[in-house]
Amino acid sequence: MPQTEELDKLLAAIRTAFDVEFEPLRVDESTLEVLTIRNMQEHLDGLLQRRAIRDPLKDLPLWAKIWPGSFVLGRLLRKYEPDGKSLLELGAGCGILSMVAARYGFARIVLSDIVEDALRFARANVLRNNLQNQVEVRRVDVTAPSRDPRFGEGFDLIAASEILYLDELHRPLLKFLGRHLAPGGKALFCTDLARPKPHFTRLAAKSFKVTEGRVGVKSRDEGGEEQRRVYSILILERA
Repeated sequence: MPQTEELDKLLAAIRTAFDVEFEPLRVDESTLEVLTIRNMQEHLDGLLQRRAIRDPLKDLPLWAKIWPGSFVLGRLLRKYEPDGKSLLELGAGCGILSMVAARYGFARIVLSDIVEDALRFARANVLRNNLQNQVEVRRVDVTAPSRDPRFGEGFDLIAASEILYLDELHRPLLKFLGRHLAPGGKALFCTDLARPKPHFTRLAAKSFKVTEGRVGVKSRDEGGEEQRRVYSILILERA
């Protein structure tokens, strides 16, 4: 199916549930166009009226938010000699990290999530930015008990931003890494230090060599006020 036709059909499906538009997002020397929910408050009000929010972390459309950590981690990936390597992004949401990384020369990028709406938004973003030949959009569940046959050779890099907030995900995630990292591969996790997860770090150290660094960045909140955030970068390597 031609790119424009697929994008038009995808947007038509998305607009049955969301009022959306593409907005420009400046990234370094280029601009991405990112699909944005215009009626977010109305959408949230509808969820509240339907009593559809039982667990805010799982039921709210956090996947639609552009998280600053995605830029922090996306830019860090270029330091890992990406030319010719493979990258899997977990919990990608709308796909910012993968789209930032796409310019760095990875031979294969797989952008993944388990939320169908997130995958639709991510696919729309990939198509809109003409990245469909570089970035695959796939449903990947890290809690699955066996190796995913689609990824037989494993990945040189597995990356995720703000994915560690669910404690029950930690053990399955580490098992997933053990099955899907290629020999010599690394996993990188970026987490706002306002939401630290030392338990994950201790657990990971039992199976991987763990290195932790910190990156400070300036950003603006929804009110336009400048704020400084500090992010933890965890790098896991096979022990």
